[in-house]
Amino acid sequence: MTQASAPVGDIGRRLALRRQELGLTREQVAERAGIAPGYLQYVEEQPFASPGPTCLLRVAQALETSVPRLRGADAGLPPGLGEAADHPSLIPLGLRECLTLLSDHGVGRVAVTTDDGPAIVPVNYVVTDGAVVFRTAPSAAPSLAADHEVAFEVDRIDEALSEGWSVLVLGPAAAVTEADERRDLADRARTGPWAGGDRPVWIRIEPRRVTGRRITAG
Repeated sequence: MTQASAPVGDIGRRLALRRQELGLTREQVAERAGIAPGYLQYVEEQPFASPGPTCLLRVAQALETSVPRLRGADAGLPPGLGEAADHPSLIPLGLRECLTLLSDHGVGRVAVTTDDGPAIVPVNYVVTDGAVVFRTAPSAAPSLAADHEVAFEVDRIDEALSEGWSVLVLGPAAAVTEADERRDLADRARTGPWAGGDRPVWIRIEPRRVTGRRITAG
């Protein structure tokens, strides 16, 4: 498959993300949907692409999802509203698969203790040299992870198939104090903080225990 620019339209982003979740190429999805691969590329890459209802229905069926989800109807809803599968299986994951799912960057959740009690907060993270690293502001809740044993979690939910997985990392967290290392982390970061603002504090979590589990639909 040739290299293409990143999807930029709302429908295009959701379509490409779902396709990647299923591990399908554009050609495979186009064949399933009975449309031209070039048109599928156009929908993914053009911000103002507006495919018709018949095309969207075919693509949604090819991607094992629904038209409302491709349009973002569930974007503001918490995951897991769909019904459970008839015969689900809960499968423990090995270390290698956990590390693969953790990948090299993304959005995860770190558990910390604040003055108001326990809190779980989302952070943008990168994986470097086997450690989970994220940036935050000095007064933000994630900064409280420094100098404590913490839990960090990443998960993905597939509403269409009632499946999902989660990976849990446990280990000590510490602030990155070396200026050169902070600059290197900033250069290697795949994205800026989604929350925006100045977040100069880098926190490193050294994994002591990594576990995971996957739910499959029978």
